[in-house]
Amino acid sequence: MNNVEIINLLPGILLGCASVLALISITIKRNHKFTYLVTASSLLGVFYFLITYAVNRTITLEPLFIIDGFGLFNTGLIIISTLAVVMISYPYFEQREERKEEYYILLILATLGASMLVISKHFVSLFLGLEILSISLYGMIAYLRKRERSDEAGIKYLILAAFSSAFLLFGMALVYAEAGTMDFEGIAVYMFSLDELPLILVTGFGLIIVGVGFKLGIVPFHLWTPDVYEGAPAPVTAFIATVSKGGVIVLLVRFFMIIQGHQYTVLVTTFTVLAIASMFVGNFLALRQNNVKRILAYSSIAHMGYILVAFLAGGELGAEAVCFYLVAYFATSLGAFGIVAVLSDEERDAERLEDYKGLLWSRPWIASTFTAMLLSLAGIPLTAGFIGKFYIIAAGVSTHRWLLVVMLAVNSVIGLYYYIKIIAVMFERPEEGRPVLHPKLYWVNLATLLLLAVVTLWLGMNPQGMIDLIREFLGST
Repeated sequence: MNNVEIINLLPGILLGCASVLALISITIKRNHKFTYLVTASSLLGVFYFLITYAVNRTITLEPLFIIDGFGLFNTGLIIISTLAVVMISYPYFEQREERKEEYYILLILATLGASMLVISKHFVSLFLGLEILSISLYGMIAYLRKRERSDEAGIKYLILAAFSSAFLLFGMALVYAEAGTMDFEGIAVYMFSLDELPLILVTGFGLIIVGVGFKLGIVPFHLWTPDVYEGAPAPVTAFIATVSKGGVIVLLVRFFMIIQGHQYTVLVTTFTVLAIASMFVGNFLALRQNNVKRILAYSSIAHMGYILVAFLAGGELGAEAVCFYLVAYFATSLGAFGIVAVLSDEERDAERLEDYKGLLWSRPWIASTFTAMLLSLAGIPLTAGFIGKFYIIAAGVSTHRWLLVVMLAVNSVIGLYYYIKIIAVMFERPEEGRPVLHPKLYWVNLATLLLLAVVTLWLGMNPQGMIDLIREFLGST
């Protein structure tokens, strides 16, 4: 390896070293604040490296990785989003009696797995990154073992993730048996030499879609999503909704671009059906919920359907739309789940709809922040979510994906109802004598939420800077 290759692998190396440093510090003496500071400092260091020293050109590290503008941009997004999760996590876990320090080791390793996914160009690196991410999530989801539904959520994710990995591996094996290679570009070369896709290759891709579909939580592979979101600690739920799913969608975009999947009708038709089903099922099931975490869980299913529209649009505009929507969705979802974490106390999470009744009158700035996040998720103008959806629609129209564009517009209207329902509850007058949660408020998570709210509104009112940044990175790909 030359110096340039080592420099571009340094973010992953630093994350691995950070997990070891956190582990060593725990063995010497347990100190929640110190482990938190190690984790936050490591993530800041990696992000500083990315924006300062990362080489802004395509570098291939054969045979596993390709480091380009697309990968660097999304690696930076993953790192900064994980940092926001860490900021939210410290006050959340500080209120609880469980041993807290190992959580940060799992979080760093999960981030490492997601970072591997966005630069993968080979089935081996894909599977390694996915398993590092998934195995870390098993422990994170069930971390608060004393709490109701925590073990259930962890076991459910463990069993279903194991099944999805089996489908994924079998699909990879079939593709390898037919194409004779596990490298994305090698598979693309083989496919270009064919007049039509053989059955074994189509079957292999179908099994891979099952495995990837589970990680994204799209219909019909979504059954784990509401239960895991409800049972997991609020900061972990924020991580699953953003970093975990974001890493997989970036990997899927890269793979589809390399094999030029948009020219194969069977693949396009399959993802079109999955996108439409995810939008409708996610939104309609969210309408029936009275649990905020479950509402946001079904909402995330619908949002994965939205982002598949940009994915299917393909091309330069489609890749730009995916990147911008991920930025908007990450900021908004982190803020929404951050509000849940802030309002949670040592007994339980603030997940019941009645927990938010009269929030505007008791904590007006928290209610205002949550309102901004919900309106962004709904795609209301002057928020990041509106620009993100507009970008996706533009990408869909440019490639004449009219059915998907119409379905997205219809489902955006449906989704507006359950977001407004939460806002309406916050604006109600509080009832006298109603039991309320008593969380401890820390400036760390309050400042993080304020920053996320500013980003959400700023991207909605002045998105050009982010669009130019995305184009600059993608232009180097």
